[in-house]
Amino acid sequence: MSLIDSISTYELIYMALVLLAAYTIKGMAGFGSGLLAVPLLALVAPLTFVVPLLGLISYTGTVIQAYQMRKHVIWSDCLMVLPFSIVGVITALWLFQQVDLYWLNKALAVFVMSYALISLRPQKTSVKHHFWAMPAGFLAGLVGALFGTGGPFYVTYLKLRQLDKSAFKATIVFIFLFDGAIRISGYGVSGFYSSEALYLAIFALPVLFLGLYIGHHIHLKISKQRFNQIISMILLFSGLMLFLK
Repeated sequence: MSLIDSISTYELIYMALVLLAAYTIKGMAGFGSGLLAVPLLALVAPLTFVVPLLGLISYTGTVIQAYQMRKHVIWSDCLMVLPFSIVGVITALWLFQQVDLYWLNKALAVFVMSYALISLRPQKTSVKHHFWAMPAGFLAGLVGALFGTGGPFYVTYLKLRQLDKSAFKATIVFIFLFDGAIRISGYGVSGFYSSEALYLAIFALPVLFLGLYIGHHIHLKISKQRFNQIISMILLFSGLMLFLK
């Protein structure tokens, strides 16, 4: 029996609602879709299916955002992190083949809950330093390829760089553009894309566009602090559910 045949109608509706919520968040904040979608989707499908699928779906939205924001990119910061991201992606693809999915699920749950708890704390002002491109790039590539949730490391690095709002959004979108291309290529070469994944990716595109549209139109109606608190609590809950799965 194929994976799609084993997923019920209710589970497909659940997956669509998760994707809608995740891309509404991406439309509001510019990142964060993987942090919400991956642990919730992993409750009904294996990580080796969910993560490559989500990477394929997300890339369409990333291309659109990159075109819109191309004039504000800080290219030096993109080029600083991407070589280390490639090393992280290669390491993750090897781990996908070697590590039991049970332990990958547990590791993802711990990572998501830890990030949720840290993000609930007040943010402190950071200093600029290019040194952090190396660990941030490697961990983003590694965690992103394993769990589809490498964004927090890129976000942390760009916060250290103290970019203005427009430059921050444009730069992280272009990092995701190149990072996503590397990850999708790696998944394809490693055989993680089946006809089922492509079928579900096409099915999910309208949900992606709707979520981005909703997020774009409501992001001004909620404070950044309240938004971060809500997302952190959702992440904490989803991480706990995945850990107990």
